Amino acid sequence: MLIRKLFRFESAHIVRNCSSLRCSTSIHGHSYKVEVFLEAHALDHGQMVYDFGLMKGSIRDVIDAFDHAICFWDKDDPEYIRLCKQFSARWIAMPVSPSAEQFARLFFVVIDAILHQTVMANGEGLVRLHSVIAHETETGYAQAFADDARNERMGVIRLEDIEFSEQCKAEWKDPQMYQKLIDGEVFVNTAPPLQIAP
Repeated sequence: MLIRKLFRFESAHIVRNCSSLRCSTSIHGHSYKVEVFLEAHALDHGQMVYDFGLMKGSIRDVIDAFDHAICFWDKDDPEYIRLCKQFSARWIAMPVSPSAEQFARLFFVVIDAILHQTVMANGEGLVRLHSVIAHETETGYAQAFADDARNERMGVIRLEDIEFSEQCKAEWKDPQMYQKLIDGEVFVNTAPPLQIAP
């Protein structure tokens, strides 16, 4: 069974080396939608694949960090990167170009790591990330699966190569959350008391 959770954010970027001159040479923004699909073949004690409320923690914090942020490829022109950091409190440096395809892959890598490092506490089955869709516009999106996220020909994405500005991190419930993720620390979902119907 699949479940889907939709997230939204507004973000700006330049996608270097793309065919469209406007896109590759001018800062521009999009109203992004990110769809996260989780898969399981069993249900938890609440008869759910994964409680949507649990996705309002670290997963939402990471995606929300992109809201009103400028995203740039860490191999872009050093002066452009310096100016992005100087004039925007919210920025994210990515090890790949910030295209819709790479957003889908990057979110897959991060969310997959969060799920793998989370101890399930409410009888969840083997919950896994099925795919991530990043909508850049109303008519265009990219969908990434596990094989895409690990495909080095598309560019290597490692957690430690994604850098969030201090302002982005300060707005998380736990400002150290991403460093804990990199360090392999365990996240624990809280378990509600079970209520058995009479």
